[in-house]
Amino acid sequence: MPLDPQARQVLDQLAALGLPPNHTVSPEQARINAQARPRAAGPEVARVVQQTIPGPGTAIPVRIYTPTGPGPFPMLVWFHGGGWVLGDLDSADPVARHLTVGAGCVVISVDYRLAPETKFPGPADDCYAATQWAIQQAAALNGDPDRVAVGGDSAGGNLAAAVALMARDRKSMSLAFQLLVYPVTHCHYSTSSYQNYAEGYGLTRDGMQWFWEHYLRSAADANNSYAAPFLAQDLSNLPPALVLTAECDPLCDEGAAYAQRLTAAGIATTYSCYPGMIHGFFAMPTLLDKGKQAVAEACAALRQAFATQPVTAH
Repeated sequence: MPLDPQARQVLDQLAALGLPPNHTVSPEQARINAQARPRAAGPEVARVVQQTIPGPGTAIPVRIYTPTGPGPFPMLVWFHGGGWVLGDLDSADPVARHLTVGAGCVVISVDYRLAPETKFPGPADDCYAATQWAIQQAAALNGDPDRVAVGGDSAGGNLAAAVALMARDRKSMSLAFQLLVYPVTHCHYSTSSYQNYAEGYGLTRDGMQWFWEHYLRSAADANNSYAAPFLAQDLSNLPPALVLTAECDPLCDEGAAYAQRLTAAGIATTYSCYPGMIHGFFAMPTLLDKGKQAVAEACAALRQAFATQPVTAH
């Protein structure tokens, strides 16, 4: 399908900002440029609290969003995108608010350490620690420790998949669901979507190579399943998943392939590819009709996953 007209309008607006491609500037400048992009605010929620929590390196800032109602609520630990190099609590704020309201859950948005200052596995370790913390502190968060999901978009989807693998491998916590929005699942650039959408659709192949080069310590890390979840030999005994992709996105095919592997491993997995959409569309529900649809699909999937878990009383 050709590029959706609304997506074309978004790309034209971004081009009008005149910002250089990320891979042509330093990480520091790329972060400044990312903050120059306009963002539509998310909906109001009952409560927002920002704090720091213990991490494997430095303390980890988190922002906790609570919906209206008595609770205890299910919980979603959310990891922002940005290629492990960009992004923060503010860039994740609109999506976190939409998910809080739409899924009726406490959302813990995690400001994990960024590359290249902190390379793999540091960001993944931060996300794992934050998920453990959310479960341990559930009562204080008005949350239910038995109804906890992980999720993220792009690099955040990569981190969510990694946390699900870590939790299974370490037998440390039981997760109810994983929400993987155009996740990065492997480090090679030979898929059809990488060929067809390498340039001109927002996220580029050169940009992804730049992100990976900053994230990995060495080429060997590209074969580590916590960096590239698609390479995990065994995907059984993982939480149910929703994998969302955009058709006009270099990452489309690797998201689809990961969903196929989850299904083949016996994991209840829903895969949805949004035609004519670009990378980042999930974060634009006020601009893109299909972005609004995707957020609604994600919220419905979270509600369903949480409803199948027994509710733990305080």
